[in-house]
Amino acid sequence: MAEATDSFLETYAESDALDLAGLVKGGEVSPAELVEAAITTIERLNPVLNAVIHRLYDLARASAATVDRSAPFAGVPFLLKELASSWTGAPNTNSCAFLRDVVADFDTEVVRRMKAAGLVLVGKSNAPENGWSITTEPKLYGVTKNPWKEGITPGGSSGGAAVAIAARMVPIAEASDGAGSIRIPASCCGIVGLKPSRGRVSLAPFGDYWYGGAYFLCCSRTVRDTAAYLDAVAGALPGDPYTPPVPDDSWFSLSAREPERLRVGFTVTPPNGTAIDPEVKATVLATVTALEHLGHHVEEHDMPLDADAVWKTYTNMTCVQTAATFGYHETVIGRPVTPSDVEPVTWAIIERGRATSGIRHISDVEAIRQVGRDIVGDLAPYDLFITPTLTQLPRPLGYYDMSEPDIDRYNAKWTDAVFGYPFNISGQPAISLPLGWSEGGMPIGVQLVGRYGDEATVLAVSTQLEREMPWRHRRPKVNG
Repeated sequence: MAEATDSFLETYAESDALDLAGLVKGGEVSPAELVEAAITTIERLNPVLNAVIHRLYDLARASAATVDRSAPFAGVPFLLKELASSWTGAPNTNSCAFLRDVVADFDTEVVRRMKAAGLVLVGKSNAPENGWSITTEPKLYGVTKNPWKEGITPGGSSGGAAVAIAARMVPIAEASDGAGSIRIPASCCGIVGLKPSRGRVSLAPFGDYWYGGAYFLCCSRTVRDTAAYLDAVAGALPGDPYTPPVPDDSWFSLSAREPERLRVGFTVTPPNGTAIDPEVKATVLATVTALEHLGHHVEEHDMPLDADAVWKTYTNMTCVQTAATFGYHETVIGRPVTPSDVEPVTWAIIERGRATSGIRHISDVEAIRQVGRDIVGDLAPYDLFITPTLTQLPRPLGYYDMSEPDIDRYNAKWTDAVFGYPFNISGQPAISLPLGWSEGGMPIGVQLVGRYGDEATVLAVSTQLEREMPWRHRRPKVNG
């Protein structure tokens, strides 16, 4: 096997996933060579960043030998998030000490599709315990560090994936989103993160999670990689609870089409009454100006949302299913979960879920359904809606502390993400693009929200902005 030269490693670092797959399809490199490039890069950088918490190199080398070279992502090195998705033979711990010895013995449907797309698993990315944080600092695996600046959060819960992509360990990786967890780390790390429409990617063999509030897709460095990945993994199974409309062409093709003149709404006013950082506001307004120059009609519109009350109802609702999930985990582990098995905020979530009556829970679900309808109705006049991804620049490490035993105090610190969870509730597709940079060199994400089922418009406008406000040339300086 050829050694990964510095020249090839640079090619690997600067290529997106489709570029690398093109090299494989053209016979210029082999999947095995891509795997070795990924391994070399991870070994150089991960000791500094702690983005990859399970190295699955033997599995990757074996898989590389059997890759279908005609697959869309033939031979592309890939990371699975350490949360929920199951890949046979890989650890499946949810970053939780209670599950530290669990190894997957089946593939979830989305993993089956990943494999068919030619992606090669080289490891699993770090995530906070059970994904319930917008930073990535699990007690079990330690802190993941932002490659752009020392001491600053990489975001979460898909923080390990975002860091690995930004640092060029892999070009694309799985990510998931229950309250902003694809978009927030994408913003913090200067990459692309799309939360798709509700039901776009099947959760099979599981039926549902958080009543459609949990979504699975990826983070990447380019819009076209995200569109092609959506083509690879999207699709409801018969009987799935949510079935969004399907376009008549591939998302990859639709993402490259110039959209017609669109009606675009935007806001720089957080609906929870908190302040917005001036650099974040300036980035949103610069995006709005770019869209106007592209010929779109743009108007300001603030969301009439009682965000704090909605956040409390949504988080109370999620506690019940989290408690039920741990009930299932107890059957796998063979004993009850105890406070010493989980971080304090997780135990608080479990306890609240167990203490919530069925009547209270179904009332919360109904309230959230009504809020989702209200959000969709409020934004119905717009083909696209623009918001900050985060209202503030990325916080210092330790700001979101899962050792907090009071779930209400903990959740109250999520105010920066007030533009994230509303679209988990409404089911609309939403993407974070790295369209600005602070004076201190930190990425600033801008969120584009589409109509339900209309990822095509979101991706097409994202492609326009990628051209008008490019980011691919930006790369953090990380020394392994």
